[in-house]
Amino acid sequence: MFQKTIRKAISCSGIGLHSGRKVSLSLRPAPEDTGILFCLRDGEGTRFLKPDPKAVQSTRLATTLTRGKDSLSTVEHLMAAVRGMGVDNIRVEAEGGELPIMDGSAAPFVYLLRMAGTQVQSAPKRVLALTRELDFEREDKWIRAKPYQGFRVDYTISFDHPRIGDQRFSIDLTPESFSRKLAKARTFGFLREVEFLRSNGLALGGSLENAVVLDEYNVINEDGLRFKDEFVRHKVLDFAGDMAVAELPLWGHFQVFASGHGLNNEFLRYLVDNSGEYLREVTLSRPTETREGYVPGAEPVGQPAVA
Repeated sequence: MFQKTIRKAISCSGIGLHSGRKVSLSLRPAPEDTGILFCLRDGEGTRFLKPDPKAVQSTRLATTLTRGKDSLSTVEHLMAAVRGMGVDNIRVEAEGGELPIMDGSAAPFVYLLRMAGTQVQSAPKRVLALTRELDFEREDKWIRAKPYQGFRVDYTISFDHPRIGDQRFSIDLTPESFSRKLAKARTFGFLREVEFLRSNGLALGGSLENAVVLDEYNVINEDGLRFKDEFVRHKVLDFAGDMAVAELPLWGHFQVFASGHGLNNEFLRYLVDNSGEYLREVTLSRPTETREGYVPGAEPVGQPAVA
């Protein structure tokens, strides 16, 4: 199994969730072992921002990466699409301080990646594989992780709202399952919160065009929901994007209850800070068969992650 990048450059523009202003991005091919690299462009030139759990300095409304005075907001949907579609190396050029919110889902980014195409590179794919179980709890929210040969999420939410209630969704992430079952799920919020945020100069780009909005009883979007459980599917999408902040694609089975961007990042920071105890870098030299219970054993980096 080898690394992949996109075949050609492609660009788009849209509204920024925070500013409400037009922002733009370009996706470009990148060499082996680049990972996801953000290039911030403005009148002062180009600066580079590499995703890292500790680079996440804000999780209010979205995931924001920061390095010194530079920051880039709303990165999670694009990062979920990149990882979900199996792209290892990509250069993302961004202007405007945030990525466009598009329709509030990852589907537009999947479309861009498909239009750009993918190409197989010469270096073998590398992943960070969980080697032991971990229970991570904060108050009444938790993430339970265990070894798994692939990326599997079993997510549960519980909202005291008649249109949401308790929802559960499970997925074994592959390019097909991501594009078909997850990418179209939109972010959601409550009308009372949207009004409060706007009155305080926040979420100026939020609208019914890029979010599912609920009043006290129902969804107010005229077109309704894309899935009957769109709410929990979007939470899984956010989780995938937040885990993509790791240097390499993450392998594990994650059972999640009521988490959000903040807890997701706190969990990933703990994993990386204690990587010697919980993680092992594995290099794949041939396609692998996903199966529960796989634990990377004695094989060193450079050997296939297969039994």
